[in-house]
Amino acid sequence: MTPIYILMLSVHGLIRGHDLELGRDADTGGQTLYVAEVSRNLAELPGVAQVDLMTRRVVDSLVSPDYAEPIEAMGPKARIVRIDAGPEGYIRKEELWDHLDSFADNALAFLRSGGRVPDLIHSHYADAGYVGTRLAHLLGVPLVHTGHSLGRVKRRRLIASGIKRDVIEARYHMARRVEAEELTLGSASLVIASTANEIEEQYGLYDHYQPEQMRVIPPGTDLKRFMPPDGGEQHAPIAAEVARFLTDPAKPMILALSRPDERKNIATLVRAFGESPALQDLANLVVVAGNRDDIRDLDSGAQTVLGDLLLDIDRYDLYGRVAYPKHHRREEVPLLYRLATASGGVFVNPALTEPFGLTLIEAAASGLPIVATSDGGPQDIIANCHNGYLIDPLNAEDMAAALLNALKDKGIWTSLAQAGLQGVQRHYSWLAHAECYLAAVTPLLEQGGPALNPPARRPMLYHDRAIFTDLDQNLLGDPTSLADFVRVVRAHRKCATFGIVTGRSLESALKVMRRYGIPMPDVLITSLGTDIHFAPEYTADTAWTRHIDHLWTPAVVRTILDELPGLARQPKKDQGRYKVSYYIDPRVAPSLEEINRLLHQGDQTVNVTLSFGQFLDVLPVRASKGFAVRWFADQWGIPLEHILVAGGSGSDEDMMRGNTLAVVVANRHNDELRALAEVERIYFAQAGYARGILEAIDYYDFYSACRVPQLGAD
Repeated sequence: MTPIYILMLSVHGLIRGHDLELGRDADTGGQTLYVAEVSRNLAELPGVAQVDLMTRRVVDSLVSPDYAEPIEAMGPKARIVRIDAGPEGYIRKEELWDHLDSFADNALAFLRSGGRVPDLIHSHYADAGYVGTRLAHLLGVPLVHTGHSLGRVKRRRLIASGIKRDVIEARYHMARRVEAEELTLGSASLVIASTANEIEEQYGLYDHYQPEQMRVIPPGTDLKRFMPPDGGEQHAPIAAEVARFLTDPAKPMILALSRPDERKNIATLVRAFGESPALQDLANLVVVAGNRDDIRDLDSGAQTVLGDLLLDIDRYDLYGRVAYPKHHRREEVPLLYRLATASGGVFVNPALTEPFGLTLIEAAASGLPIVATSDGGPQDIIANCHNGYLIDPLNAEDMAAALLNALKDKGIWTSLAQAGLQGVQRHYSWLAHAECYLAAVTPLLEQGGPALNPPARRPMLYHDRAIFTDLDQNLLGDPTSLADFVRVVRAHRKCATFGIVTGRSLESALKVMRRYGIPMPDVLITSLGTDIHFAPEYTADTAWTRHIDHLWTPAVVRTILDELPGLARQPKKDQGRYKVSYYIDPRVAPSLEEINRLLHQGDQTVNVTLSFGQFLDVLPVRASKGFAVRWFADQWGIPLEHILVAGGSGSDEDMMRGNTLAVVVANRHNDELRALAEVERIYFAQAGYARGILEAIDYYDFYSACRVPQLGAD
């Protein structure tokens, strides 16, 4: 076959062939590294004649003059081509939308003037997808696309951070971005993703989701930066910084490297280490969790994670066996991996979920065996490299056992380390990526132009309805009906949000969901409505957390209630930052009215709930299951009349009152929900558990308008 000409499109960002300014701003992240490396490595293959990386030309005194050069060579067969579009100065990517048609026209003129049109166009991110779709149709060539991040997913994160919907649309032009993504997915002959999880959980949110046209080709890693130890790492300042924490620094190192974020699950890792004397005898634990001068200056989430780390070190008396350095520089990260490898250690990623797992590839390239969460990208990495163990991130015993397996036998350790080095070369080097890429796109050149006749679009841009259900009372009692319910939810995921509302903590909810095969919901409301998390990465709704903190003084609540007869505080694992929980014996304890009166006398404005006649919970006055669902409805712009809520106990009552559609399943706790029988909008199902929810879906004809009209229908 004649060597091909590939056009890469990455409209935004500051891209050059040397000294990439990674992290300069939000637009100079991993995408710029990806397009530069894949372009350079593709151009080295004999089957490629030329690779042009096309981006916007920037003439701005505030940035390097490199970005004003119309053409920059990256090698004999690769170059950066900069196209004029919009103002000369550098502007953020969200401000480019009005200039993309001009970019496409000028790009077309450049290509026509060159004498050869590309055989293939590969667009990166939504804005380049818009340009690439136009060029591919005009030139009649195949379009390949990589989203890097997707608008529907990012919108969830932005809402969770507290940004209002109208501000999101004004600042990020999200509607235009999502429409461009739909157009691109409908036109692309091939979509390249990093993991299978990304294809299903993120691209699956789109109408033009066509998994048969999607391929996993993981990005490469820099093998000149990440490599096995050479001895020099022992003399680096970071080595002394780690060693100062440890009584015996020569022991193998269990290295964890992440942000101080609850989702990174550092607490379970420390518990696994703290509850395993064998692991403590064998190794040191090194937790590198961001940079800090004073924990009290960090945001509340990071404060909690690092505060719990210090408390758990004290709880398990791990002094001298755990290192937790305060600072590290980006260039010291490879040294940390090498130090761990030289010690005969292991890298651990205990996150609740890991969409890709770049740190795992970096560790493997450094000769370090890995132990990683079974949720997400690590499944692909360990399947390719065979260099470690997958674990249930919520099972401390499982985690400790896997770490011991990797560490206790030198022969096993060496085998895992060598397999990782070989696997990275085969699957995760940039050259390997380029070779897989070329093999994937070659068949497209025989097919011709961009894909046509994409799936029909639904009438709404975002979800226009939602279904929320309790966990224990509704989903866990009947496995057969649960499987049917999950199938129905999945079939309608493009038009309806699926949410779970539970009294369990996040950790407890995830454990039971995994045990029963319940997929991650779009929205997971835990601890009786005091925490809200969003898929696909369990992103916490920090705006909700700030909102419910109003008038909340849990220490005073505990002082008032701890001495009352018939009340016994529940274990620590069942408590929450915004939830004080007791077991209650109604035969001995004061009445609910008396408990409320005592709290009011103590100047406590709180929300008290009683569930199943034995669980008493005290929450902030602004927090409950019902308040959390209504907060979601307001933030996401879904009318309450389009939200179906299902419950079966007293803590569900306020969720079902008002304008929501509601169902009480047959296996309800009758005493606590008797009053709801007189409420007109509440349906009392004949069936229990998930079968009762399915009964209500039919009763309300809940999904009827989700049907996509057939083309050509009357």
